[in-house]
Amino acid sequence: MGYPFILASASPARYQLLKQAGFDPIVQPSQFDESQITTTDPETLVRALALGKAEMVAKQQQSPALVLGCDSVLALGGEIYGKPKTVEDAIARWQTMRGKTGQLLTGHALIDLHQQTQLIRAQSTAVDFAPLSDQEIQAYTNTAEALQCAGCFALDGRGGLFIDQIRGCHSNVIGLSLPLLRQMLGELGYEVMDFWQQ
Repeated sequence: MGYPFILASASPARYQLLKQAGFDPIVQPSQFDESQITTTDPETLVRALALGKAEMVAKQQQSPALVLGCDSVLALGGEIYGKPKTVEDAIARWQTMRGKTGQLLTGHALIDLHQQTQLIRAQSTAVDFAPLSDQEIQAYTNTAEALQCAGCFALDGRGGLFIDQIRGCHSNVIGLSLPLLRQMLGELGYEVMDFWQQ
């Protein structure tokens, strides 16, 4: 088989998930302009953003490859949250999120340049946020970690201390649903083992 597997994302967490699952992804971040997608439905948003990223990188390829684009947001109380822009923004968000449950949604767009086909899916995971004190919020948002993630937390970092429970796919909260990726590869006629490093 041997087609390159390209991750159209600069996310170290997504890259690490793929590496731990046996993949050897080529990282090619897209320069997709996210501001051109304007929808208030979180699932529609993450699917469109994931596809936009994957398509931009797929157009740059000269030979057959599989290109995966992903995008994550947190939906809570009718609001959609991506990455916070400032520490103040992150503090305000955590003050809203603490003690509540949000939905972490990740869009996945997989483009197969060999078969000239694509799949677009979204995965949603429920996240219960701990009832943090103002001191804990201040301390966490002072770390760079909080500003680098949708929803202001990294489950695989210090932020994992402040999540009481998740219901659904664990890796989805980190930025890429491995079970969903396996299903999408299967729909295209591949086995995950086809992409394992030898």
